[in-house]
Amino acid sequence: MSKEQFTIFGTKYRMGSYILLIRVSRPFELVFGKFQQGKLFTIPEGDYLYIGSALGGGKRGAPLGRRLLRHASRSGSQTPHAIRSAMITLFQTEDFMETGPIEPSGKKLRWHIDYLLEHQEAEIDHIIIIRNPLRLEQKLSELLEPLPETVPIARGLGAQDSRNSTHLLRLTSRTTILEVLRNAIPSMTAPCPLKS
Repeated sequence: MSKEQFTIFGTKYRMGSYILLIRVSRPFELVFGKFQQGKLFTIPEGDYLYIGSALGGGKRGAPLGRRLLRHASRSGSQTPHAIRSAMITLFQTEDFMETGPIEPSGKKLRWHIDYLLEHQEAEIDHIIIIRNPLRLEQKLSELLEPLPETVPIARGLGAQDSRNSTHLLRLTSRTTILEVLRNAIPSMTAPCPLKS
């Protein structure tokens, strides 16, 4: 497991938000399920990011670990993303989820991101993990969308349960985006001061 595969904020929660960094090795065409009535998109070679969350319904369970493992899987007997084995090691050693064997589950394509991650040309190679119970997807989207280093594939893509934002973006500078996120996330997750 390489430390460069993960950037982690927080420690005690098994729920939170995340950003997948995805590298597309060669262009391909893709339909994101029913998005824009099944419109065919050309996905150019390059870097992308996806903003998501897994907050779960309570304090029990491991929604964040399970969601990330799902993203790193592909349906049927397809080869999972290479980062998946490092995720299992990390999650079991850092108390993201219960110990014991983690079996692959039958993945069905549900979210827009599933359709991209299903392709062998698209590989998750870094994950920013935010272990915090706050819903941060909208804030992260508002931070990243206006930057000159991000380009939306289509407005609203990847944001099925959120209005007025886009959660799947193409990157022109991964280094700049990582720096922006490392500087911004701590203030997003800091507890609000008590008012007197």
